[in-house]
Parts: sequence; structure tokens; C-alpha cells
Amino acid sequence: MSQIDGLPPLREVIATHQLSAKKSLGQNFLLDLNLTAKIARQAGDLAGSDVLEIGPGPGGLTRGLLAEGARRVLAIEKDERCLPALAEIAAAYDGRLKVINGDALEIDPLEYLTPPIKIAANLPYNVGTELLVRWLTPKEWPPFWTSLTLMFQKEVAERIVAKPGSKAYGRLALLAQWRADARIVIDLPPQAFTPPPKVSSAVVHLTALPAPRFEADAQTLSRVVAAAFNQRRKMLRASLKGVAPDIEDHLAAAGIPPTERAEQIGLEAFCALARSIKGN
Repeated sequence: MSQIDGLPPLREVIATHQLSAKKSLGQNFLLDLNLTAKIARQAGDLAGSDVLEIGPGPGGLTRGLLAEGARRVLAIEKDERCLPALAEIAAAYDGRLKVINGDALEIDPLEYLTPPIKIAANLPYNVGTELLVRWLTPKEWPPFWTSLTLMFQKEVAERIVAKPGSKAYGRLALLAQWRADARIVIDLPPQAFTPPPKVSSAVVHLTALPAPRFEADAQTLSRVVAAAFNQRRKMLRASLKGVAPDIEDHLAAAGIPPTERAEQIGLEAFCALARSIKGN
């Protein structure tokens, strides 16, 4: 598999360019090109899509995305040490890879991409959740992306797909599942990475829905869910008192017992509660 594109194996690339992973950048490199190609395939048919990749590092997933037929890949990399290795990939793929050196939290990728757009990344641990929340909360929906194929710490991945009643269920699950279909598609042990992180990882695939699953005002829903889970051990009549003074009336209108706690309430009921509060 190291010969998918005539470029050297990743261990050789890392040795040549002296690319030791930096903890300060949340880096853990995947060196198995069979594995990076498998992750790329989870993004579906790439032939007609541009792909945004954050934190490509030495380019393992980048090579997988290009080999799997991505129309174009935009890779945003903060670590200048990785740029020569990425330039070698760009040269091998004849204009299909554009690399930007910078912070993904500060760059507007839409200047460089043409729809349809997919996002696929082994996200740096220190910015992964923040980027996901940004992609799930644009001002307008549907978003600029059609799907997200993202690697997270397994604990975060489980929070994204969690169901009511589980310890992992919370704001991230509601945020993701309100506007997207989300599922874990690959589990990865620490030893798959160099250096091995202390925790397992998982790849989550999210497909954008054409419209939110249930009607609700985004800001109201966000406020309600944040208040409910900030004090998740309290009954909702107490945790949501600051959201609306007549919160028990709104809970009744949404069919939610006021003595329930946040982790017992499903997405549809939270949306009904947000509609009641917004309508008031």
C-alpha cells in the first residue's frame, strides 16, 4: 500500500523531514497507508467532490483521499515542518492538492473550494471539538459541507452518537443529531499512531440532513440544552429556571415531566421545549 502513488512510505517521509509529532499541536501521526485509505473510503465517493482536510501532518490521509479519487483536496496545516512533505504529495498529484499553512480556526476554506464539499480529517486533539461545533452551527442550513469524516478521541466520538439515558449523552449528541446522521465507522487503538496516544480513537461519519430533524430555533435550542446539561444532575424545573420564569408551563407543553433530568430527554422533546419557549 505504500506504493499507491509512487511516494515513499510514511516512516521514510517522517525520517527524511524529521517530523517528530508535537504534543503542543495535538499531533499523533497515522503511518499505515492501508488504514488512511480505509478512512478515506468512509467519506464515500470522492470523485465529484472537493475535500477539506485539517491537520494533514506528513500526509497519510491526504494521500488516501487523493488516491481514492478526490477531485481536489485543500489541506490546512499549522506546522511549517510538514510543508515540504506535503509539497512532494502536491507535485505527485498534478494540481489536485492545495496546501495552506495556517490555523484552521482562522482560515475561511470556502475561498478555495467548489461544492460539493466533504470534510475528512484526523483532527488535532486540541481543536477537534471546536471545529466540529463550528461546522454544525452555521448561520444557515444546509451547510457548505455534505459530510464529515473525522477522527476523535473515542470518548468524544461516543458523545457525538450517544442516546438518551447514557452517560455520554449531552450537548454534543443533540447538536450533531439535530442536523445530521452520525455514526462511528472505525475504532482505532493507540498503537495505530506514532506516538501512541494514551486513549483509543474513533472515526465518526456525519451526513448533513437537508433540514433539521425537528423544527426549533437554533439559538433557543442551544440555550435550553446548555442550561439543562450544565446542571445535569438537577431536575429540569430547577436547571432551566433561568431560561424562562414559567419553565414548568413550557415543560408541560412539551410533554416533559418537570422532575426529569436532562440526560433522560430526547432530541424531539428538547426541540418541542425550545419551540414553546421561543413562541412565548
